[in-house]
Amino acid sequence: MDISSIVQTIAVYAIPLIFAITIHETAHGYVAKLCGDQTAYMLGRLTLNPIKHIDPVGTILVPGALLIGSALTGMSGIVFGWAKPVPINFRNWMIWVAAAGPGANLIQAILWAIALKILISMGIYEDFFIKMCVAGVSCNIVLMALNLIPIPPLDGGRI
Repeated sequence: MDISSIVQTIAVYAIPLIFAITIHETAHGYVAKLCGDQTAYMLGRLTLNPIKHIDPVGTILVPGALLIGSALTGMSGIVFGWAKPVPINFRNWMIWVAAAGPGANLIQAILWAIALKILISMGIYEDFFIKMCVAGVSCNIVLMALNLIPIPPLDGGRI
């Protein structure tokens, strides 16, 4: 993997991943607020501003190191990372609050698939947009599936 393909991969995945992570974490906080937990709201974390959800290590350092490592070794690598968890009290309505994140990812995957279908049905075959829609579907499905693994602190460990 050369530097140009790394830049292309980042460009294709950036928007879908930012939406996937931000909406996932905000969904936890929003459902917690609906269930009476104001913690995320009071701390300013109930927002779609991605900057509030960036974890320096999990969102920047680890994925960046994995991308650079795969470029240096010439191998296609798996990029892994995480966002800063939204502070919530899982004692109240724990199942619904935990399920909100993966549920948000499922909805986003469906919306990216609909966007892909619309592009194709309109005869728009621009490579960048097609790849971005596919990335939106795949990263949301992967994020949903990983978070449903029944191991704490993943969402599946609380469902």
